[in-house]
Formats: sequence, structure tokens, C-alpha cells
Amino acid sequence: MFIVFWWLNLLAHAVTAASSQDKNVFLLAGQSNMSGQGGVINETWDGVIPPECAPNPSILRLAANFTWVLAAEPLHKDIDVNVTVGVGPGMSFANSVLANDSSLDVVGLVPCAVGGTKISQWARGTFLYDQLVSRARAAVQCGGTIQAMLWYQGESDTTLLENAEFYKGRLEKFFLDLRSDLQSPSLLIIQVALARAGPFLETVREAQLGLDLANVICVDARGLELEPDNLHLTTAAQVQLGEMLAGSFLQNRPAPLTNN
Repeated sequence: MFIVFWWLNLLAHAVTAASSQDKNVFLLAGQSNMSGQGGVINETWDGVIPPECAPNPSILRLAANFTWVLAAEPLHKDIDVNVTVGVGPGMSFANSVLANDSSLDVVGLVPCAVGGTKISQWARGTFLYDQLVSRARAAVQCGGTIQAMLWYQGESDTTLLENAEFYKGRLEKFFLDLRSDLQSPSLLIIQVALARAGPFLETVREAQLGLDLANVICVDARGLELEPDNLHLTTAAQVQLGEMLAGSFLQNRPAPLTNN
């Protein structure tokens, strides 16, 4: 019992110390595969947390009440509140980035994803857009610098041809508006090309893979293992995706991170 109390006390002090440091902020946005459905079967999360997603005192999460707390799965538990959430790519991403970049001290994850959302629901002026911008700004005001946005969305736009055909233009405008409102015209955006979805999947994938904007990188989820619903990534696949996103970030960031 004493050892457990000692460890928890030590962890609390480490998190408090990390909260006071400058944070390298990553926005997590999109729909359910970003908010995390790994390990969720029949609306029940199995609670399995792989070692790649383990809490780390150097990884913080901006909670729904705009305070920095220790990041732990499920990252979106107080953001995507209308569904059961499980493991997403955020924790494996953060742990992988920290393990491969000695210049990083503290990572601040800002969960913003909401399941079942179309790209039109992320347009400037919508609730989701405004929430994303307000949480991003709060993260900066609380001592952070936004390094990138991780974006995984589009499944809901593959069910109707009209939505799929308009997807590319709406996605491009969303990215440009966000960069403008965050006053970060070269913000690195790493998006995920869909693994599986509705009948117009290929139209949306072509838009994602063919988007021609500077500092917008695409990581392809096709081929990753899916849950029995044939739509959501398994826990193991989410771990793999997070590591793929980390590799993309480390390869494509404009310049090495510093804590000055």
C-alpha cells in the first residue's frame, strides 16, 4: 500500500511539474476513429490498454474544462460524450514521438473529435469548429505551442454521392479557415486516409490522397485491422496508426522543436 501511495504521489508531482512547462501541443480532431473505438464491442469498452498507450507524466491532455491533466485512455471520454469511447491513436502517437525525439519534454494532447460527424459539421461557424478553435487557443494560452493537427474523418461522407463529391472542397476550406483563425498559415496537418466506409469510399479517399496543400500530409489507414463492425480500427491497429502518425510528424515537421 505504501509503495502504491508513494508512486501515485510521485506521479502527481511529475504531472504538476509538466503542467507548468511549455507544452508541444497536438490537436486531435475528426470522428470516431480519432476519438477512439479500439476495444469497443457492442457499446462496451474492454478496458485493455496496450503498453504503447500507457500514461506518461510527460503527456498531458486538455480536459473538457480546459485544464491540463495526465493523459490516459480513453482520451476523448469527456469530449465524445454520446458514445462509448476506447483506444484511439493519440497516446501511441505521443509516446512514440517522445521516445524518438530528445528535444521534446512535454506533449499536450487536445482531444476534439466527435463520432459520426460529416465534414460540413466542421465548417467555420459550426459548434465543432468553434470548439476546436477555442480549445486550441486555450492550449496556447495555458503555455503551449501548436505543432500539428492530427485529422481522421470522412466515413460519414461516404454514404451519399453528393457529400463525397463535395468533400475535397469542404476539406480544403476547413484546413485553410483553421490555419487562418489560429494565425498559423503553415500549420502542419497530418490527415488519415480512410480504411473502410460507405459506397463512395473511393471518392473520399481520392480527395484525401489528392489534396494539394502545403504542409498537409496523408497517412493511409487502408490495410489496418478492423473491429467486427468492419469500420472502426482495433486497439492494435490504433497503436500502429499512432506510430505511423508519429513517424510522419517527425519526418515532416518544419523544424526541430525547441523549448525556448
